[in-house]
Amino acid sequence: MKKFCISFGFLLAFAVWTAGVILIDVSPIGPRGSFVGFATINGFFHNLTGVNLSLYTITDWLGLVSVFIGFGFALLGLVQWIKRRNILKVDFDILALGVFYIIVIAAYLLFESFVINYRPTLINGFLETSYPSSTTLLVLTVNITTILQFKKRIKNIILRKSINISLTCFTLFMVIGRLISGVHWLSDIIGGILLSAALVMLYYAVTHKKITDQ
Repeated sequence: MKKFCISFGFLLAFAVWTAGVILIDVSPIGPRGSFVGFATINGFFHNLTGVNLSLYTITDWLGLVSVFIGFGFALLGLVQWIKRRNILKVDFDILALGVFYIIVIAAYLLFESFVINYRPTLINGFLETSYPSSTTLLVLTVNITTILQFKKRIKNIILRKSINISLTCFTLFMVIGRLISGVHWLSDIIGGILLSAALVMLYYAVTHKKITDQ
């Protein structure tokens, strides 16, 4: 129950933060006069980092690593389903991971449809939605749940630790790279982190409860 409460706490923090982005210190500091919440701190941080489109491109392409990891687990679930001839016989944590991915995709589509604010710079001459950072959401949700998966599935301790340390460093690089590339407002990154924390903690709570119930 404690883990579910922590997940709810992060989700509530995300909701409050999102409301703040919508309502607090809103000014037209974005390109083409687009309005942005927390304008003072967002504007200050953006002026501090500037725009690095090379870093933006690198983090954009490297985001595919997390996409491929997700497809890998989807393939694992499909193989188990075919071999065991019953979807309910697929490992529970893999089924839960599939539902988790669907929730992450739904969250992405939701914020693509309901624009909170736009990027601080035009991409190919166009305004693009910016909140929360979808790349931050992708790498945090996929990579952290992957680390949780590997804890169970990789028995070799040295190999598991090496892979998980590499994944952790990669995740930090992606989030920090996205932040200092200047293609997101600071509030976008924070929003992505809070939403990711809520979803990952929910996944962990569900799978941990299943283990303790057995």
